Parts: sequence; structure tokens; C-alpha cells
Amino acid sequence: MNNELLAVIDYWEREKGIQRDVLIAAVQNMLVAAARKAIGPARELSCTIDPKTGEIRAAARLIVSEKVISKHDQISLAEARRYKPDAQVGEEVLVPISAEQIQQIFGRIASQYGKQALMQEIRKAEKQLILEEFKDRVGDIVAGTVRRFERSDVIVDLGRYEALLPNRERVPTEEYQPGERLRAYVKAVENTPHGPEIILSRADPRFVLKLFQLEVTEIADGTIEIRGIAREPGFRTKLAVYSRDPKVDPVGACVGLRGQRVKNIVRELNNERVDIIPWSPDLRTFITAALNPATIKKFEVDEANRRVHVLVNADQLSQAIGKRGQNARLTSRLCGWEVDIDAEAPPTSGFEEKVAQAVQALASIPGISEAQADALVHHGFLSLEDLLQAEESDLAAFPEIGQDAAAVLAAARAEAQRRVVNINPEPAR
Repeated sequence: MNNELLAVIDYWEREKGIQRDVLIAAVQNMLVAAARKAIGPARELSCTIDPKTGEIRAAARLIVSEKVISKHDQISLAEARRYKPDAQVGEEVLVPISAEQIQQIFGRIASQYGKQALMQEIRKAEKQLILEEFKDRVGDIVAGTVRRFERSDVIVDLGRYEALLPNRERVPTEEYQPGERLRAYVKAVENTPHGPEIILSRADPRFVLKLFQLEVTEIADGTIEIRGIAREPGFRTKLAVYSRDPKVDPVGACVGLRGQRVKNIVRELNNERVDIIPWSPDLRTFITAALNPATIKKFEVDEANRRVHVLVNADQLSQAIGKRGQNARLTSRLCGWEVDIDAEAPPTSGFEEKVAQAVQALASIPGISEAQADALVHHGFLSLEDLLQAEESDLAAFPEIGQDAAAVLAAARAEAQRRVVNINPEPAR
């Protein structure tokens, strides 16, 4: 049995990386728990294992009494002097447990109980290792395999340890399958009632920052600095970058040759959109870059309320605000100012001017008043040609024309005839 015990200790030492003395202490605690189950609650029961031979020694410290009332706590004087010849009443004697009793400890029921106690001790030691190893790895990216689900939380196998990807740290657009490989950001190592726990995240903005640090060497060596980030996980991220070296383009370095660097990051983020923006100390320049390609027509700053009011072309308003206001929100978070975006009012000339010109042209026809011309234009008759193609019943349906429909059509035909005569005059005789 000693060889088997040593083999088990060697296995756990290799597989879990737990130190040998910790494992031996766990087995000793297990044996004490199993002994109490098998032979009763002996007083101050202790157990030791020789780390080289695996020999198990167990003993109980009993009180010498003239009359034994509790065999678990007391021992008679005659029995005590078998182990200590000069034993006296009232003193404590260390009484070894026989090999037969130790074998009894490994009986079916006691052995099962002892196994549970051993596993608890090993898990306790393993979780202590988690705390020691991962307390300095907060902020790193680790890779693991999806092992199982606990409600909506994901348990990720990191090899020797398991980590937790809580529902609050998941990306809402991502679905995971058991056995799937994924990378995540080590957000924290928390001490819970069940021991230390590794908390992972894929929704934290720092996950994107770390991906850029790993992918872009200029960020890793400090040439390029990330000055700000705003993210809506699964949808869009805005990143503000600044170069300490004027010869290095911060945006170009992050994008990479043919966009390869940013493509690798976008692939890891499952096609989340990433906007890389050059940071500027000038607020207008910075916000203009953040809202690009929308063109800013007017820029007003409210210093007291840290609010910026921006006007853009009407046809670019939806692009500047973004889907469900996403672009405006991310821009506000990125620059730290509240950004309000409105459309610039269109000029009064253009459409209104063309309507006025059409009304004037129809009103110049003898027999058509200005009010009738205005009604005809607003009903879609913009020229004399449109009016000539109308039926009397069509015009009579308009309240502004009504019974005058026949007269209006007659005036239009007369004007058309006059224009034909003017274009082709009869030759003089």
C-alpha cells in the first residue's frame, strides 16, 4: 500500500504542480479524518507519512487514569506503562495505532470518506496555487477551452486550472460551444467563499487594448500610445492613438501593411468594427477625426457643461449619429465631452425657388390667376406641357380649380397655340 500511496502523490505532483510536502500534509489530514470515522474520535489523533518510504504512523495522545471512563480520551495505568514505563496517573501518553487499525482505516466506508477529505485538501491547495500564480497575471490574455456552462456563465479550461467567464463579461453577439478554443482577458483573481477564482472577460475594453499591444510592436515598445478607447462589445470600438515619434504614423502602424494587423484583431473580435483615430490635443480636430467621414459645418463648445454642439450636412446626419446613436455615444466617451449632432438647415433657394418659378410661369398665361397657378404647381402641374396633358375631370377634382377647370384648359391651349404661331410666323407677301 505504501508504494501505491507514493505513486498517487507523485501523480498529483506532476499533474497539478502541487508541492510534495503540501500533498503529504493533505494525505495526513485525510488519514486523520478517516481514522476518526473508522475507530472513533480519539483524543489528539495525529498521523505522519515518511516521504521516502510512504510508511504511515498514527498515534493518539491519551490521559492516564486509574479508572477508564472514555476509551477515546483515557488509558489505564497498566496499559500506559506498556508504552511508557514511568507513566503516572494524570499525564499524557502517546499511544501508537496498530497496523491492523491502520488497515481498518482503509475500510470501504472510511476509505470513501477519506478520499473525499483528500480531494478537498487537494482542491484547497490547488486554489492556493491559483492565487499565487495568477495574482500577477491580471491584465494578461490567456487561451483556453470552453469546458461547460453554469447557467449563463462559461467555465474555461486553462490546462491546470479552470477560470470563469461570467455572463456580464461575455460579448452579447458571441455564442460558445463546449470544446471551442477562445482567448480572454484576465480581469481579476477574486477570493470567494469557495477559494480563489480566475475571472475572465471578452467584453472589457482592456481586452482590445491588450490585443493591440500584442499585435502592434510600436505600441509594445512605447513609440505609439493609446490615449483613449470607447467600446460597445460586439458592435464597434473607437481607439485614439498618438505617436511620440513624428516620423511614425500612429494610424498606419496600427492598421499594418495591407491592413493585416487590424484584420487579425477584428478576426479575434468576431468582426467587431474597429475605428482607429489619431489623437489630437485640439478638441475640434479630435472630434472631426472621430466623426469622419461626416463633414462638420459648425462647431460650438460649451466649456461650463463640457458639451460640444456639432452641425453636419443633412445628408450626413444619420452617418454622423450612427446606428441607434452608436457613433455619437462612442465619440462622447472617447473625447470625454457630451457631443450633440444636428443637421444644418438647407438653404431657402433651390426647391422653394423652383416652385416659385413654376408658379410664376403658369400665372403668366392669360386666363390663369396666381392662386390657380399655385394650386396647379402644388398638385404636380409644373409646366404648360403638364397642363395640356390633363383632363378636365382631373382639374375639376381640385377644390382650388373646381368649375374653372374648363376655362383653365382653354387658356392653356390658347397659350400653346400662340407659342406655335410665334415660332413659325407666316412669310410676308
